[in-house]
Amino acid sequence: MKTRFSPIVVAGLFALAAPAAPVFAQSPAGRAPSGATAQQIAALVSATTARLAQEQAKPSSGTMAAPAGGGAATAAANQPTVRLSLEEAVKDALDRNLNIAVQRLNPQTYDYTLSSLRATYLPSVNSTVSTTGQTTPAASQLAGGQSVNATNQTFNAGLTQNSPWAGGSFSLTWNNSRATTSNSFSTFNPAFNTSFLAKFTQPLMRGLRTDSTREQIAVTKLNRDISDIQLKATITNTLSDVRNAYWNLVYAVQAVDVARESLKLANQLVQDNKTRVEVGTMAPIDVVTAQAQAATAQLALVQAESTQRTDELALKQLIVGGTNDPIWDATIDPTDRPEFTPETIDVAAAVKKALADRTDLQIAQKELSSNDVTLKFLHDQVLPQADLVAQYGAQGLGGTQFLRSGLGSGSTVLGTVPGGYTDALSSLGSFNYPTWTVGVTFSYPLGTSTADAAVARARIQMDQTQAQVKQIQLQIATDVTNAAIQVQSSIESVQAARAARELAQQQLDAERSKFDVGMSTNYFVVQALNNLSSAENSELQAILNYRKALVQLDRAEQTTLQSSGVTIVSSGGLNTSAVGSGRPTVVAGSGGGF
Repeated sequence: MKTRFSPIVVAGLFALAAPAAPVFAQSPAGRAPSGATAQQIAALVSATTARLAQEQAKPSSGTMAAPAGGGAATAAANQPTVRLSLEEAVKDALDRNLNIAVQRLNPQTYDYTLSSLRATYLPSVNSTVSTTGQTTPAASQLAGGQSVNATNQTFNAGLTQNSPWAGGSFSLTWNNSRATTSNSFSTFNPAFNTSFLAKFTQPLMRGLRTDSTREQIAVTKLNRDISDIQLKATITNTLSDVRNAYWNLVYAVQAVDVARESLKLANQLVQDNKTRVEVGTMAPIDVVTAQAQAATAQLALVQAESTQRTDELALKQLIVGGTNDPIWDATIDPTDRPEFTPETIDVAAAVKKALADRTDLQIAQKELSSNDVTLKFLHDQVLPQADLVAQYGAQGLGGTQFLRSGLGSGSTVLGTVPGGYTDALSSLGSFNYPTWTVGVTFSYPLGTSTADAAVARARIQMDQTQAQVKQIQLQIATDVTNAAIQVQSSIESVQAARAARELAQQQLDAERSKFDVGMSTNYFVVQALNNLSSAENSELQAILNYRKALVQLDRAEQTTLQSSGVTIVSSGGLNTSAVGSGRPTVVAGSGGGF
């Protein structure tokens, strides 16, 4: 942007010093003041020029000046200034932006959910330790006494675990007891009993390929991936917003500079017109017109400064981590300036890149996979329930054994065989007393169940989701193409604005030349200056629009602010647990054991 120094003052003084009609063509009466000579006019011009230099040092009552104290200007002067480049603004946003910080926590919530679901497949240990005492009155002669006192001490332990692969489960229990009694017919007193039982259950149809827990784990993994993609989308959108906000602030700062320059020229025009009124070459009303122009320029400056503060606040909101951040209370001085370097856009390559990288499409594809997992689970719930059940156990007995002669109340104790808990363990280890069972349980609901309806609805939703994915792909191609068109359009706008600015500069130069020879008035010079200022602002705005169009194209290749609209098939919302509800169920079982 070129700096312009009071061309009207120079032109006015030159016109006043020039002889003949061109000077007096500017006077209210169209002629020289009565009795004035060329030497007197030259002396008056010199005195007026000296006074003008003094008045420019401080604004006069008829001159509009930029506010230099109090209010927002004083507050801004007391704030520290932070020089900030675009790259530094982007880095600050990555480190401090609160939206990104919040989004970064979401994947961790899914990690804890996965840990909770996977805990289903961790082994579970259980145990019981107890002592029981009981006194029983004799109900017959075989009770072993008038009353029987018995105590029983137990120690039981067990281990259960679900299989993470085929839906099976197994359990192992180990039971131990020590029993004492006053029953005279007891063979072992104290008696030690020990046993173990291993049981394995394996689904053969429903629950073999998938079950509720495995379906939730698979869906949670996909949701965790979606959360990562959403974090990427948040980062991309935030950085695009930072770049746009930075360029907006750059434009606002330069707009303030333009407004201040316009106000300076308007103030100089007021002084020039006062000089011409004093030398008699201009009517006093022209001073009022110039003062009105200065007031308009003052208003434009106030509005530009307000826009700058608003744009600065918008940028701060994106790059600070809170109101205690040092940048929040500082004044940002953007150091980068937008450059115009036309780029050739390969639309086909940009669309291909977007179809591979767009976060909304990636999210839709992950949600489609999630729907497929849920559909498989719902289809599994329609299958009959057939489970293989196999178990094997053994038991052992030990303790002090009484050797008796005869049976019943007339028997006598001939002797004892000492024993203890180790005898029970030895008996258990010999597997002399095994127990085993192998069988299949079967059940199948007759008629149409809620699971069938859930599967049918899920299939319809899957078809809808696949169509929506294609719709997203089409929208991506449209977005990228529109962004590329906008880039090309902004290039042409910059070229047109640059040509308009060059023409406005030429027009101003022509008006200055005409004014120097008395063929134009200061009105047309001011109008040409305003046209040049507008053209320079338009060129700057066009360049900023070009930079923002490139940012938008980069955003369109990576993400979008629009929702994908893909529907997730939720098993929890379909009440899949009510399999077979409302219809008869055939239940069968087979097996053998001893």
